[in-house]
Amino acid sequence: MLKATGIGIGIGTGATALATPTALAVPADAAGAPLVHPGLLHTRADLDRMAAKVKAGARPYTAGFAELTANRHAQSGWRANPQAVVYRGSGTPENYATLYNDIHAAYQNALRHHVSGGKAYADTAVAILNAWSGKLTRLEGSADRFLAAGLYGYQFANAAELVRDHGDFDLERARELLLNVFHPLSDSFLSHHNNAVVTNYWPNWDLAALACVLATGIFCDERAVVERAVEYFKHGVGMGSVKHAIRVVHEDGLGEWVEAGRDQGHALLGVGLMGTVCEMAWNQGIDLYGYDDSRFLKGAQYVAKWSLGGDVPYTANTRKKGAIGGWSGSETASDVAVVDPRMTRPIWAMIANHYTRRRGLPASYLTRAAAKAAPEGGGGDYGPNSGGFDQLGFGTLAFTRDGGGSQDRVEEPAGRPSPSPSPSPSGGSPGSRGVGGVRPQASASPAREGDLAATGTGDAAGWAAAAGIGAVAGGLLLLRRRDRVSRREGAE
Repeated sequence: MLKATGIGIGIGTGATALATPTALAVPADAAGAPLVHPGLLHTRADLDRMAAKVKAGARPYTAGFAELTANRHAQSGWRANPQAVVYRGSGTPENYATLYNDIHAAYQNALRHHVSGGKAYADTAVAILNAWSGKLTRLEGSADRFLAAGLYGYQFANAAELVRDHGDFDLERARELLLNVFHPLSDSFLSHHNNAVVTNYWPNWDLAALACVLATGIFCDERAVVERAVEYFKHGVGMGSVKHAIRVVHEDGLGEWVEAGRDQGHALLGVGLMGTVCEMAWNQGIDLYGYDDSRFLKGAQYVAKWSLGGDVPYTANTRKKGAIGGWSGSETASDVAVVDPRMTRPIWAMIANHYTRRRGLPASYLTRAAAKAAPEGGGGDYGPNSGGFDQLGFGTLAFTRDGGGSQDRVEEPAGRPSPSPSPSPSGGSPGSRGVGGVRPQASASPAREGDLAATGTGDAAGWAAAAGIGAVAGGLLLLRRRDRVSRREGAE
């Protein structure tokens, strides 16, 4: 009902709301440190690595770059179609597809510029972003307007971050758009949850807003906004904070993702968004990946195992729903949802590479999910609807790192090093959960019989499978794209 009617409150109001703004606390590993640019999903070192690897013809970077260059959004002929008001939600003249298509075109052109050096792509990205910052004044609609603010706010910031030094880019106007249009809705949602009971909204709503708040703070050099996002990730009252999204850690080391009781598409979305938040924070010297003994690793491993067809436990969850002072109800999720092994989102390469390549930790479910999804595409490669544009994607190109598993050199964030997390689980047997009762293929590489969670050499085999997808020319790439369009999508 809240989603349909768009019950809401103005920015800065909401005395009747259950949740109040979380008190700000300065992260110990980031206090006083200057913000880094570029420093959202990609640092200067990341961009240089992509360019060098593609120039050298290294796999799987070349496969990832082929995905980018074949995408219709990554072409320098793209022309923006900015709107003064963007609507998302029932009962409104929805036009938000125009916004997300243009943002993905800006991001893909900007990324293509950094990898190939083509000036025309940077110019196109700048033209798109300037057009929107010069026209967009507000986001409207039902409660879905909060999703629009969160998803497209963090994406706009990431696209803009890649061209912030371009001579024609209007940096100040981009800052104003983020601070005055996207960020207020996202920050209000984290504070008041659309005047709803705090558990009314599943984790992905919080995480979309959180990604926007953090991205805005970094892009706009607003340290207090960054601190607000970090504090909410750790201690927020909503379902998207890490201890609410991953509410139970089982004896086998897997962290139960609460939205797995809803459906697969939303669970994948939530993991992708939490990974996005962790990556942006890491690039500013803040280790959310490792927070609470790497709680996110345990939750991501859980969703990866489940999505690959493995059996996972689930603790029955009853959540309250409704508006404060209005209607109320409850809903119980008693078991994990059925999975479709064909469903995917471009989320795994970033998370798997962090834990196994940067940190040298075993995470076999993640590496197998990443290998199966490689090479990851981006917006436009996973169907035409909004669910296919929730992540910026291209993780095979952007996040692949050299090395293999626990033999890697361990990297620390730019700030103070954090304690090393506990190893992830290495035991467990493949389950039969899946579409039609058929156990899906867990990865493109052979696995030891009865052990989906093999570590060490098993991890290396999974990455070898991803790296081996180098022949993506012509017909093979076309077949992959046709298959993606047919995949079932998860909505927000």
